[in-house]
Amino acid sequence: MKHLLYIGLFISALTSCRKDKVAQPDNQIPEQNYKNVSYGSDPAQVMDIYLPKGRNRDSTWLVVMVHGGAWSSGDKSDFTQYISDIQHRLKQCAVANINYRLATPLTNHFPIQEKDMKAAVDFLVSKSEDYQYSQKIILLGASSGGHQVTLQAYKYASPKISAVIDFFAPVDMVALYNAAPVASAGRQAIQLLVGGTPANNPAIYEASSPIHFVNAASPPTIILHGGMDQTVNISQSVALKNKLDSVGVANQLLIYPNEGHNVWPDAIMNEAFSKIEAFVKANVH
Repeated sequence: MKHLLYIGLFISALTSCRKDKVAQPDNQIPEQNYKNVSYGSDPAQVMDIYLPKGRNRDSTWLVVMVHGGAWSSGDKSDFTQYISDIQHRLKQCAVANINYRLATPLTNHFPIQEKDMKAAVDFLVSKSEDYQYSQKIILLGASSGGHQVTLQAYKYASPKISAVIDFFAPVDMVALYNAAPVASAGRQAIQLLVGGTPANNPAIYEASSPIHFVNAASPPTIILHGGMDQTVNISQSVALKNKLDSVGVANQLLIYPNEGHNVWPDAIMNEAFSKIEAFVKANVH
């Protein structure tokens, strides 16, 4: 009889625990931030993760941010100042701000950066239950970071990307190379990444060009570009918009006529984020 009593009490306790866990409201989940979380074995394969209070796997979007720097410089800290604004605008989203292996004269040539981007996204998808966010993933990148997010979004069917935010990304590597002056820093950066020229290494130029992978299943994309950009010509973004239009993918191209590459004034960035907010909310459900 005592044994039956103990078993009954034990089952009752387990049932009570399960009820408590299920009944816990989302707003009891605290805000949590993690720095330098590894997604690979290399010291450069780390990310910062920002998890908002009250998140859940149904409605908390994940924004993955990728810094620029011509594939050979830059750091995730370049984007830190924008994280709170992104979280405020996009439904208190979770944010992952990633680093990746940078190209050098001897190491980390393409497709290392593409592989790091894929590994980071796959890692984040695998952690969605642990961290409590949904698998609605929005990729945001600037310059070479924009190149990486567009390549990831258009080249890989899985995991499915919900939207892309592209700040002045190079998307056609042949056109980028041909537009750059001979012996310029631009050509040197491209050759450092992919090696060779479009003439003697055409396959890798095609494989590294996001525009070649756009199709009808590609995610909605908002593109932002400065009209005075001397590093990545605005023709790159115009070509991407035209390709997205041709296959019926929702997109928007915003041109800021007086802005160049990389650093834009706060007022312009605030307007840009307002446009991003409207586009993402209209296209991610």
